[in-house]
Amino acid sequence: MIARIEGELVRVSAGRALLRLGGLTYEVLYPATDEGRLERLVGRTVSFETLHYLDGGPTGGHIVPRLLGFANEEERAFFELLTTVKGIGPRKALRALAQPIPAVAQAIAEQDVAFLTELPEIGRRTADAIVTELKGKVDRFVELKPGGPGQAAIPGFVQDALAVLRQLGEPPVLARQLVDRARQADPALSTADALVAAAYRLKALAEV
Repeated sequence: MIARIEGELVRVSAGRALLRLGGLTYEVLYPATDEGRLERLVGRTVSFETLHYLDGGPTGGHIVPRLLGFANEEERAFFELLTTVKGIGPRKALRALAQPIPAVAQAIAEQDVAFLTELPEIGRRTADAIVTELKGKVDRFVELKPGGPGQAAIPGFVQDALAVLRQLGEPPVLARQLVDRARQADPALSTADALVAAAYRLKALAEV
């Protein structure tokens, strides 16, 4: 079983990456949320934490081995957890993960069915099943750093900014997304007031 793979990223398109290792080129399927990040890495050496599964079955024609790739071990672990929910197979889970995994995990933790139903291929019944089966099991994934290998502590001023945004009526998942975007846009932000102001500026720009 291949647990990790590294090579030159040759092409990225519609959930499929081609990775060249010497004289071999592997096809790696990845979560929808990684599309933009991987497009910027074409031509560079990248690595994936991987899973294997067999696509097809006795009545479905040929059985094809598929290689799935993730940015780190924690994202792979979340994917494995998500696919324990009845009705969510590997391909469906890859397409459904169109939002960052920490945001999806937080929605599950907060039983935010409305957020989950906005994900591709996730209807109300499936969203209810995800919440029922996974609540209490996803806390470790809520604070993952994108592309990082583990859990990150939230600085105090970020916690304060999140609390202020929630007090101003922002849903918890949206508040976290606004804060993350603001910090990515300006890593020098270091106070709750500045972070809240930056988050609302980005929100206003998105609504224009």
